[in-house]
Amino acid sequence: MYSHRDLVVWQRAMNLVDTVYDLADSFPVRERFGLASQLTRAVVSVPANIAEGRARSTAKDFANFLVMARASLMETDTLLTVALRRKYISEDAAKTVSGEVVAISKMLSSLRSKIIGKRTDHD
Repeated sequence: MYSHRDLVVWQRAMNLVDTVYDLADSFPVRERFGLASQLTRAVVSVPANIAEGRARSTAKDFANFLVMARASLMETDTLLTVALRRKYISEDAAKTVSGEVVAISKMLSSLRSKIIGKRTDHD
């Protein structure tokens, strides 16, 4: 038995949380309860869903929580794009975070595939 803490994807998602919180801290004060709040909630949901899914009793449940983690990751990506368009973050920061989002997304998909076997998302 292994813990969610042993999963590299969970560890990477936790690192992304730190990065996104640091970025959100630089947003204008008027965004504290708007975009910054929504962004930090979304990014925290990624490792939280991985952990919750890992604690479930069936592989199907875990796989479903990995789908939710990926959905929260895509929400995070979209909100970061909004922040970039509003010029709250730099192009360099956006590229760095975007690369990590892509990597984590691939890891979530790969882990899900391993858990459910060779079935596709459409099965």
